[in-house]
Amino acid sequence: MKTNRNTAWAPAAILMLLTPAAVAADPSPERARELVRMVRQDCGSCHGLTLKGGLGPPLLPETLREKPVDSLRYTVLLGRPGTPMPPWQAFMNEAEADWIVRQLMQGFPEETR
Repeated sequence: MKTNRNTAWAPAAILMLLTPAAVAADPSPERARELVRMVRQDCGSCHGLTLKGGLGPPLLPETLREKPVDSLRYTVLLGRPGTPMPPWQAFMNEAEADWIVRQLMQGFPEETR
């Protein structure tokens, strides 16, 4: 039986292309609450407490819809040099930044206590 060398490596190559954020589970409920609070309070200080904009642009599904998810994730993690947008990578990992971006694109949850 002859195997095609090009297809033998395909599953492994696909797995290597997935970033940790792409395969990571959602944060625990406790961590999700912490992340929601962080976005509502810390990000909200520039993007508005309702995320409709302020010093920073709005973070609403309709304003983020056309933006690349990877770009948004790395903006959260690395900030935007030359702007007031700071990096947040000291406070979250890539999977958590990915979760925040997904939540923002769906309509960010309200803070719960």
